[in-house]
Amino acid sequence: MDNRSQRAVELDERASDDELAVVETAMQAVRYDRYGAADVLYAARVPLPQAGPGQLRVRVRAAGVQPADIARRSGDFARRGIGADAPFPQHPGYDFAGTVDQVGDGVRGYYHGQEVLGWCDGGGYAEALTVSAAQVVAKPPMMSWAVAGALPSSGQTALLSLQALRLRRGDTLLVHGAAGGVGTLAVQLARLAGAQVIGSASRENHAYLRSLGAEPVLYGEGLVERVRALAPQGVSVALDAAGRGAIEASLALGVARERIATLVDGDGAQRHGVLRLRVECERERLHALVDLYEQGHLHVHVREIYPLAHAAVAHRDVETGHGRGKVVLMVYPTGDSGFDP
Repeated sequence: MDNRSQRAVELDERASDDELAVVETAMQAVRYDRYGAADVLYAARVPLPQAGPGQLRVRVRAAGVQPADIARRSGDFARRGIGADAPFPQHPGYDFAGTVDQVGDGVRGYYHGQEVLGWCDGGGYAEALTVSAAQVVAKPPMMSWAVAGALPSSGQTALLSLQALRLRRGDTLLVHGAAGGVGTLAVQLARLAGAQVIGSASRENHAYLRSLGAEPVLYGEGLVERVRALAPQGVSVALDAAGRGAIEASLALGVARERIATLVDGDGAQRHGVLRLRVECERERLHALVDLYEQGHLHVHVREIYPLAHAAVAHRDVETGHGRGKVVLMVYPTGDSGFDP
């Protein structure tokens, strides 16, 4: 090869390196500039974050869509004083699963290329994020990306709720909204704890609830009478994951106020003096859920998967309040993200 040809090759290689460096400084992320309906969500090019001390950078493959994401985007959280001072633009997404691609100083036990799942305080709807190493656990090889993205917050919410209610063997638990993401996990965890479970849901989800070990009951008018017929011995514990008069129905069934908890009806909780649950995630709790999944004791149903760019569609799906299990956003390779498939 003559000197001119060699110089051309060197220039081409340098250009390729420069192009790659440019690509790897940015990524796609979903954000919003104001509170509002799902249409405020949009995808934008943003700087690729760098892992700081104690952090991991994770290349996201899946992000769970939570009712909390909707409450934050709509401004409901802000109206209740939760994150009211957070500046715009904001980045939604509390749950994620992906592959570690950068390890910050001081982090032990994680390595480049490791598959993980975890939670964050916003920013999960993105091609990459940085997070404390204390907020992730290793993903089992047999767990799908969609399930891994769906599990962290919903699973911990279900587990913490039953712990707060002091659920024990022999209890009869009524789960309002039992076919949803939290409800289906609460049903399974309660059955593992030795409780009888009655779950309210639409009729099309009754067979599924039976497969999880719950006795299904149709929600809506007449719920109290239908539950009494199923549990003449009475209901001792109630978890509200639905709203729509669930607290009042639980009280009418004779459940003690201290053994009724709601995830969705803050006003009702204050009015009736029942538990209003706020979930604080913990690594040990997520470890326990992953262990149960690996042992075959926990099933996570993903009802719908959308690409990252369709985050608004996914939010509208969750906002219907219907459907079984979880909705998940998948981050598919786009060819311009700097990430390999």
